[in-house]
This record gives sequence, C-alpha cells and structure tokens, in this order.
Amino acid sequence: MRALRNAVINGREGQAYLFSGPRGTGKTTTARILAKVLNCENPVEGEPCCVCDSCKAVEVGTSYDVLELDAASNNGVQEIRDIIEAAALTSPGRHRVFILDEVHMLTRGAEAALLKTLEEPPAQVVFVLATTDPQKISETIRSRVQHLQFHLLPVNELEKYVRFVIKEAELTVDDDAINMVLRQGAGSARDTLSALELVVSGGGEPEEAMHTEGIVRAIIERDHAAALAAVARAMQQGRDPHTFAEDVVRTMRDCFLSLMSPELVQLPDSRIAELNTYARDMGVQRIVRVMETLGTTMVEMRHAPDARLLLEVAVVQLSSPILDNSTENLLARVGQLEEAVKVLREKGIAAAAPQAPVNPTTGRAKIGGHATGGTERPAPEAPAPAEAVPVEPVAAGESANTSEIPVPPAQSAPVVADAPASTGVDPAQAWPQITDAMRGIAKAIFKPAVIESVEGNK
Repeated sequence: MRALRNAVINGREGQAYLFSGPRGTGKTTTARILAKVLNCENPVEGEPCCVCDSCKAVEVGTSYDVLELDAASNNGVQEIRDIIEAAALTSPGRHRVFILDEVHMLTRGAEAALLKTLEEPPAQVVFVLATTDPQKISETIRSRVQHLQFHLLPVNELEKYVRFVIKEAELTVDDDAINMVLRQGAGSARDTLSALELVVSGGGEPEEAMHTEGIVRAIIERDHAAALAAVARAMQQGRDPHTFAEDVVRTMRDCFLSLMSPELVQLPDSRIAELNTYARDMGVQRIVRVMETLGTTMVEMRHAPDARLLLEVAVVQLSSPILDNSTENLLARVGQLEEAVKVLREKGIAAAAPQAPVNPTTGRAKIGGHATGGTERPAPEAPAPAEAVPVEPVAAGESANTSEIPVPPAQSAPVVADAPASTGVDPAQAWPQITDAMRGIAKAIFKPAVIESVEGNK
C-alpha cells in the first residue's frame, strides 16, 4: 500500500495498525511484508530487499522479531498477557512486530488487557491487527490504531496474476478454465489460487461441481424437477448444502448487479453478458426473492437435522411458484397478471363485463350483492308498465316540435282510499301516518313525498 510504503520511507511508521477486509485480500501477507521491511538491513524505496538474513528469517518463520498469533484460538486474557510480557523484551532487529489475526474473536477481557499496551507500547514494538469483521472490535481499540481497509481485486488484475502464475509454473490451462477460476475466486486472490489449484489437479478442466448453472436455469424455466436434479448432482459430488446455497446466492447477486450496475461485477465480460441474459429472463423481483428465500434457508440450516431437505424445499418453491403461498409470491403472481392484462389491453383485447345475476322467480336482474339464504322472499309485484306510444321519426333537416311528440302518461301516485269523502280527514295531515305504516322499499320511496293536491281519491 502506498501509505505504508511512504511511512517506511519517511521513518514515520505507526505503532499499531488495523488491517480489515474480505478473506483472501492479503491482510496477513501485508503484515508480514511490513514486518520484513521494518527489520530489513537494506530496504529499497519502502520495500524489503528479501536477501538479507532478517528477510529470509521472516520468510521461513524463524525470526525472533516477528510473533504471529491466531486470535481465534488464543482469545483469552492469559494469551494477551503473554504478548504484553514478550513486548517488553528486546530483539535482534530494530522492531518487534506482533501480528494478531482474526482479532475480532478476542474476548472482552482480552480486549481490555490489550488496550493498555496499545495506548503506551514500547518504542520498538509494532502491533498489526487483522480482521474480516472490524465492526466487532471495540471503538476504543479502533481509535488507537491506523485503520487500513483492504478490497477485492479487479478481475483484470486477477487475470494477469493467474496467467503469470500459469506461465511461471509452466501449467496447461485453457481460457474457459481460467474464466471459471476467476469466477470462483470472485475478487479474492487466495480463493482464485485455490480454484486454480483444483483445476490443475483435475487435469486442466474445471470440475462440474463448481457450476450452479443447472439450478439457475431450472428456476428461470420454472422446472422444479430439474432444480431437484441439480441439487442431487451437487450433493452426489460432495457439495455441502449450505455452501451450494451460498454459490447460488452469489450467482443471483451477480445477476442482479449485471442488470442494475454492471461495472460492479468483478467477472469477465463474457460472463457478465451471460448473467445479464439470466437476469432479464428472471426479472429483478424474482432475483431478489430468490436471494431472500435462500438467505433465510441458510440461516435455518444451522440448526436443521437435514440441511439438504431445507434446500430442496426452497428450490422447489422458487421453481414452482404455484406451490408457494407466501405473501411475496402472491404479490409476484398478481404483478404477472397485471402485466398480462396490460399486454392484452395494448393489443385491443378487453375482458367483457360479467352479466348481472337473474332472479329465477321473477326473471329480473338482482339488485345488490346480498346472498339469499335457504328460501328467497318473493319480490313485490311491480305495477304494469305503461303502454309504449310510437313516436314518428323526424326527417333530416326538419325541426323537431317537442309539443307534438306524445308523452307517455306518468305513473300513478299511491291511492289514499276515499279519505276525504268517508272520514273528512285532511290527506296532508294523515300522510305521515300512512308512510310510517309502510315497509321496505315503499317506505323509502314515499316517506320524503309531500301532498301537494287532492283530486277525488288520488
């Protein structure tokens, strides 16, 4: 790193560093190089000479100036006390470097014991803390170290490195295998070299077990039988269900990024184009659902007696949406129906409105949506319709005289049976009592009415 090189050149190296980043990005290797250059007899522009006795001793692991400790297995207070006691001792070199790997695994007591030494270390001591999860380290320790973050390597840099290793080691590996190695490494130099070693051990051909293409195609084609077959093949070749699910999630993530932000995908261009095709066939919504479902499944696998069964259930649900009644799946299916309706409307095809239900007793359309139970009350008989009066058509160009158009007679009003003649009661005063005695729709219709005039018994 440029910051470390400049610090060594100017003699301003710190006494405590924190290296964080994903696995296989060179944190521990960089710490060893730093320890080598701090004790190198002839450093060249911030780099170790690699020929002096101190550099050779660091390379073979016999240097008294470098003490390396795995904090994952030595995470107690006593181990940290041993480091504190060793820090007070002198060493042959100019600096004594303590490398603590996976430092986030230290217990609270061990962190507290280390904190005092980090605050006031001896002048010749340099601490290098390496971790993949810096969030788990206390803020107090992080405030007392120089934090350097390591990142995954770009695919073009990794490809140059892989081809350099193949050339120097005189290996025979074709371009397809190299692309597979880069895909498997996913930006990690160590994982890339491990994948390359597997390919070379297999005769230069990639192992079929590393592919997740079968299950991805099965999810795209909604073929649950093919998805189960892909899981079975992976399990027969010795794959772990949790690891296999991680590979599928990683592929889905690359598909998502290839559709949303292709520059973030650390893969060859040919692979990005292939993943982009998968992503367009699936759609963003399905890709996100696949990642969420498999992520939940991986959490449940930790305590499941049969992890393979959970993986098979998950892939069947993802490849056969009809078998999944989750809210997310129902929303996805509704979205697909909406898209289908939209396409039909664009083509001029519209669904016909459903016909109103008909009452079999009257032959008329039912009004309202009340369900009838058991027996249905007969509807009140409607008054006989007035006779239709034919209207002669008006010729074009002639003005229509509305006064000559016959109007059908109005519907008769309710009858008050001989109220004025027999009792002498004013109909206007008796009308409220009459409407109160009505029931149902008749009351709703005539209750607001007002008596305006009386003509005979009408």
